[in-house]
Amino acid sequence: MVSSILLLPAYLAASWAVSPALAFQIPSRSSATTITSLSYSKHGQQQPEEPSPSNHDSIMEVVSRRSAIATTISSLVLLPTIAAHATDAEDQGYSPKFVQSYDDFTATSEGWSYKDVKLGESKDGGGDLRDGDRVVFDWSGYTIGYFGRPFEAKGGPQGGAFDKDLEYFRTILGSKKLIPGLECALRNMKPGGIRQVILPYGPLSYPTEDKEHELVGPKPTTFSGMRALNFVLENPRVDRTLLFNIKVIRVDRSDGKGGFIRGEKI
Repeated sequence: MVSSILLLPAYLAASWAVSPALAFQIPSRSSATTITSLSYSKHGQQQPEEPSPSNHDSIMEVVSRRSAIATTISSLVLLPTIAAHATDAEDQGYSPKFVQSYDDFTATSEGWSYKDVKLGESKDGGGDLRDGDRVVFDWSGYTIGYFGRPFEAKGGPQGGAFDKDLEYFRTILGSKKLIPGLECALRNMKPGGIRQVILPYGPLSYPTEDKEHELVGPKPTTFSGMRALNFVLENPRVDRTLLFNIKVIRVDRSDGKGGFIRGEKI
């Protein structure tokens, strides 16, 4: 009994010297039989004895406890690393490996990209819109980075009684009522112009604090569109890049007195 207890630290020390993890592993039956007590025969010769069940169970219990402690310590060491990576991904807004590139779009220095489908025309020139000018435009939006799901689509009746200004979105440039990326895209457009705009997640897109999109538009007009948009904006594990199709309907120039000079509708 005493001999077996004295030999146990030596066994663990030897195991640690070979491999630190080995010292916390449950020994196999062959290694367990080496930890035996010694007895003497009546002729004075040393003979190994099989350990009693109680001795063997206590040894196995000690080793099992050490193994459990080692596993717990390893888990605690890994937790800060996992948490750090999760925080980094959230701070970045999205994981860069998810973000797609669109080579047929022209990138701007502000960070948004565009492709002109049709150039607009206007008698007053246009293309140089300033703060205070009012823009009336039609739009549609898609979660281009996540399966291209529409959050605002145009497929209803067009023309006649349906073709009213109330069906369009209107904004005054510089009022901060429109997401920054779209305001940048509108400033050099003319009435009749159609442009596709790609906005990355971040300062150019919808603000995180306005989940109902009441303060900063454009706001989806349907519940399903709102849900599709917010699902992507609130999910850091997907590419939150958005695509907008915008068509300028009319530009009303500021008269400098708080009013507007109504422009020509195209």
